[in-house]
Amino acid sequence: MGFQSGQANKTLFINTLAFTICFGAWMLNAILVTFLVDNQIFNWSAVEIGWLMGIPVLTGAIFRLPAGILTDKFGGKPVFTGLLLICAIPLVLLSYADSFWTYALCSLGFGLAGTSFAIGIAFSSVWFPKEKQGTALGIFGAGNAGAAITTLVGPTILDILTDDKTNLEGWRQMPLIYAACLVVMAIIFFLTTKNKKPEGEARTIPVLLKPLKSVRVWRFGLYYFLVFGCFVAFAGWLVPYYTNVYGFDLATAGLLASCFSIPSGVIRAFGGWLSDKFGARAVMYRVLGGSMIISMALLLPRMDIYSAGKGFSAPQSGTITAISSDFITINDQPYPIVAKTFKLENAEDEFHFWPIKETWQEPVVSVGNQVTKKQLLAEGVTHIYFQANAWIFSILAILLGSIWGIGKAAVYKHIPDYFPDQVGVVGGMVGVLGGLGGFVCPIIFGYLLTGTGLWSSCWLLMLGLSVVCLGWMHSVVQKMSDEASPSLKENFEVVQN
Repeated sequence: MGFQSGQANKTLFINTLAFTICFGAWMLNAILVTFLVDNQIFNWSAVEIGWLMGIPVLTGAIFRLPAGILTDKFGGKPVFTGLLLICAIPLVLLSYADSFWTYALCSLGFGLAGTSFAIGIAFSSVWFPKEKQGTALGIFGAGNAGAAITTLVGPTILDILTDDKTNLEGWRQMPLIYAACLVVMAIIFFLTTKNKKPEGEARTIPVLLKPLKSVRVWRFGLYYFLVFGCFVAFAGWLVPYYTNVYGFDLATAGLLASCFSIPSGVIRAFGGWLSDKFGARAVMYRVLGGSMIISMALLLPRMDIYSAGKGFSAPQSGTITAISSDFITINDQPYPIVAKTFKLENAEDEFHFWPIKETWQEPVVSVGNQVTKKQLLAEGVTHIYFQANAWIFSILAILLGSIWGIGKAAVYKHIPDYFPDQVGVVGGMVGVLGGLGGFVCPIIFGYLLTGTGLWSSCWLLMLGLSVVCLGWMHSVVQKMSDEASPSLKENFEVVQN
């Protein structure tokens, strides 16, 4: 038993390490595409940037199901080793890319690194008993922090490879470094792991695919679309977000994007423990509610708005005899108006948590004008300024990423509970749907940005997804509660009274 436990922990460690490296390679475009565009090596639009960030995620998503099936059928050792070696090839080819399409095709290839999640989930789960799988899979999922490795050290690597941007073609060495890391990891994985497959009925394809008929699988997939797919999308999208909205350089943007990714990955292990202790459903309620609230807070963009305010009308008819910033005089009778205070003149250099405003009135008449009672003499002006402070934004984004990290573990806690003998397939399918979120979202972000001109428009999508997921989950829980206690449902009002 001790040997089994030791082998299980060793396998979990190697699985997590390999997944971390694969995730770092999977997120390569977050830094590299931003660098290539910012330095005008390639002239790609916001929509094209969204596509290039999403394409690797697409491959990693759609091949998760086959990867999960192969892992259930043959075990994780040969499948994971083969994946690491295969993904190194397109990374080598990426170093020769000279156009959008060649870059996109290579991205499709190394995007297979994203399937490592389905392989690792299936290979890790077979080594642990049911009561420990939530924690084990949460620890494995901490490999999501691999995204932070790329966003954190990527800009520094690019600076070194390009001689501080004096030799821009040096970027081509970066994919080769990632390819070398994958090959080394493949050798380590093959030499240090022991193969194991799930026990149970014959592992035929029809048997493996049977759980996909359950609506529950697709509901879990929608949850994962939000908590994982959107996490992946923002792990890349936050880099250009910071450089464009706040004017940060690539290194600072990468550092802040890493601050979003690292807690989300690390806290996933804590999410697994919470799911084991309190139940995945209770955890998901809080995750989805928190996601909805924070998305609402982040939706408000930086604003500097001038709008019509309350004006001042003539209290009597007569002649304008004097005008100042504080008074309008009619027939030598002064009437006060609201003067401009210029309190927002330096607002951008100050710290403001909430939106701030200033209102004043500007005369629209001149001395000597004849006016009638109730005629508009001074129009109202309202100036609203919202700083969307970069540090407050970052704290909220990190908090959201951490909440999603807990949610990722909670979603995958459901799978061995409901589908103990098909973790690879169900985990693969849920991973497919989650990965599709990482592919679709950056593309939608690009179109939202183009259509609205607002970088914050991406949070509107997060708000909508959070509401849909929370509503669907609550309706299912309510239905289960009603079925479990039909008498309570019929006599609820009587019981309450």
